[in-house]
Amino acid sequence: MEGTQGVEVRIPVGRVGLEGWLDLPAGAHSLVVFAHGSGSSRFSVRNTMVARHLGRLGLGTLLFDLLTALEDRDLSKRFDIGLLTDRLVSVTRWLQGDARVSVLRLGYFGASTGAAAALRAAARLPEVAAVVSRGGRPDLAMEDLHRISCPVLLLVGGRDTEVIRLNREALSRMPSPCRLRIVSGAGHLFEEPGALEEVGRLAGDWFMTHLEPVGSH
Repeated sequence: MEGTQGVEVRIPVGRVGLEGWLDLPAGAHSLVVFAHGSGSSRFSVRNTMVARHLGRLGLGTLLFDLLTALEDRDLSKRFDIGLLTDRLVSVTRWLQGDARVSVLRLGYFGASTGAAAALRAAARLPEVAAVVSRGGRPDLAMEDLHRISCPVLLLVGGRDTEVIRLNREALSRMPSPCRLRIVSGAGHLFEEPGALEEVGRLAGDWFMTHLEPVGSH
């Protein structure tokens, strides 16, 4: 991707390989794994913008495709949260076996349906240290929210009223340290001027706080 210093990766998951882009700034102590929404991919303009902001803070990032190009033609797979969660867990396990990143603290950034997968995966993986959800669908992960132990930041656009309601309900079900932040004037896709910049700032602050190496104080 233009403007980054990363490398392309192909992640074996079962019988398929998932394409990704791994960016590791020098001295990175943490890695944020992105889970995109339905109909999107590792090339998501919005996720790429947030990833670049995190990279400027010194955080590693992985943008990858949750589905192959062939699978993405099947609309049912785009909303198969169980499948997407399994893919995210498998990718996380792959990362833990890669010497480049196995020692890094892990966080998830999920968007829309990808946020549901990120929340469900975090409930299964105690090594995930922080999650940020952008315009997320936590209602698709409600049965797992009570098992999440890491800090979670829920970001929702101020004009995205139904998703605000869903995120408020999710907030009441999570025992982990979590917070809901509403980005004033933004819709579901955060296309308004300055909206994504605010998402990047808030996500960056969250990850820099909660992915700080243990014992760094």
